[in-house]
Order: sequence, then structure tokens, then C-alpha cells
Amino acid sequence: MKRVIAAVILVPLAVVLVALAVANRHGVTLSLDPFNGDAPAAALTLPLYVLVFAALLVGVVIGGVGAWFGQGRWRRQARSLKREAKVVKRENEAYRAAAASSPAATLPIVRRDAA
Repeated sequence: MKRVIAAVILVPLAVVLVALAVANRHGVTLSLDPFNGDAPAAALTLPLYVLVFAALLVGVVIGGVGAWFGQGRWRRQARSLKREAKVVKRENEAYRAAAASSPAATLPIVRRDAA
């Protein structure tokens, strides 16, 4: 079922991306010099689709890094709770071992017929 849904979403998306790349394959100059517009010191001439895809990729990476940093406190809390659970589990096993070796490990039988 996952493959069908992925194919239904990814195939049209791939068609749109290929059409975008074919329609925008002419060169565009990206100037990285804001002070000299006529003869920039740093400029790149790339197809427009490369710039669009690069901008999308940079946005995805920046968003992923931001989400990762934003979830840091939850990961820290999960590690803390995992350590605490290990300690509690060890204590519980120690109590069970002590209770099993104790002579009073069994509960006394309460007789209801004795009055």
C-alpha cells in the first residue's frame, strides 16, 4: 500500500520537476556582489532550474537542522528517562532477589473457618 501511495505522489512530482528543468534550462547569472551590478566580482551563470533546486535543497537542510535543534530538549529528556528506567529496573530486580531469598517470602495463610 505504501508503494502505491508513494508512486501516486512521486511520479507526478517527478514529471513536474523534469518539465520545470526542461522549460528553464537557459542560463541565469547569479551575482553575489551587491555593490557592483555591471561587473560583479563574484557571479555564477547556471541554468535556472539548478538555482531553483539548489534553493529548495538549502531550505530543506536549514529546516531539518532547525527542527533537529528544536527537538533537542525532548531527546535530552528521553535519554534521562531511559537512564532512570534502567536504575529503577535494577532496583526492582534487587528487591525481587531479596524477597525470593527471604524466609518470609510467602504470605501467611488466613483461615476463615476459625472463629
